[in-house]
Amino acid sequence: MKLQNFEEKNRVIRERFLHKKREKPEAFKRRLDLSWSNWGFGSERLDDSALRLSKNGIKYIELHGNRYGKDIGYDAGEVRSILSSHAILVAGICGMFSPDNDLSSNRGTIRQNGIDYLRRNVSLGAELGAGYFLVVPGAVGRPAKMDEYEFDRSVETLRSIADVFTECDIRAAVEPIRSAEVSFCHTVGDAIAYIEAVDHPGVKHINGDVYHMLAGEEHIGEAVMNCGERLINLHVADSNRRALGEGCFDLDTLIMALYLIGYNRKGCFITPEPLGPGGDPYPAMFGKPDPEMLDRMVERTAGCFREREEEVLKQV
Repeated sequence: MKLQNFEEKNRVIRERFLHKKREKPEAFKRRLDLSWSNWGFGSERLDDSALRLSKNGIKYIELHGNRYGKDIGYDAGEVRSILSSHAILVAGICGMFSPDNDLSSNRGTIRQNGIDYLRRNVSLGAELGAGYFLVVPGAVGRPAKMDEYEFDRSVETLRSIADVFTECDIRAAVEPIRSAEVSFCHTVGDAIAYIEAVDHPGVKHINGDVYHMLAGEEHIGEAVMNCGERLINLHVADSNRRALGEGCFDLDTLIMALYLIGYNRKGCFITPEPLGPGGDPYPAMFGKPDPEMLDRMVERTAGCFREREEEVLKQV
């Protein structure tokens, strides 16, 4: 039977993976680094979140960029103490861009909010040794186009503050998001075009998200390959945006594509973000969590990912 289009692309990736594994076996010795995005834990204490991650062998965390004002958000010293007690390092900071700090807004005061937000949270990342800061070009939760100039305003706004990334030695990672949640920058191709338009050495990387890729890309493995070394963080969840193993997502092909681009190098992270199905997930960031549900979600996701990674790497 003739293969379906996605199956043919899977086959090509698998053949390339096996060829590389035979030719360069040393490139497969280091495993992928698993992190976790903690804003989906809602208002839970950071100490409780860190303990859960540590119990499941997760050594990195993507922190909620929660410095929404000069008197709001993480204290770096306190965070450092908590994470150190659980032997967890900060992978990066998850920037949260809503209509209140929209880089593409047609209101100058809102764009200024975005600039100020970036300064505060990139500073947090620098204090904690984060490697990247996630940038969303337009507001999450505003899927309707504002006007024809939102892309240009966003580019101009980010470029005006981009020196902060090089000064703090933190890489800006642009995240494409599905059209149900944002008005532009929906695909890897869109993110690359945005990065090229900003044209700044501090803005060169991509934060992928497989849930958004399911909505916007022809093939996730292929999209990962197109990112290449631009990709430094990848949010993962199953096809239903729940824990890995609870949907029908092809995790094996994703893992093969990641090894093909050398994603198992230091400074690149797989970061689960199973937020559940639906529209705008931002309201959950300050919600009251269910610790038992979160325990199961982290345990299942970490276990599923590591199991599939070992199964993939056993192929000859």
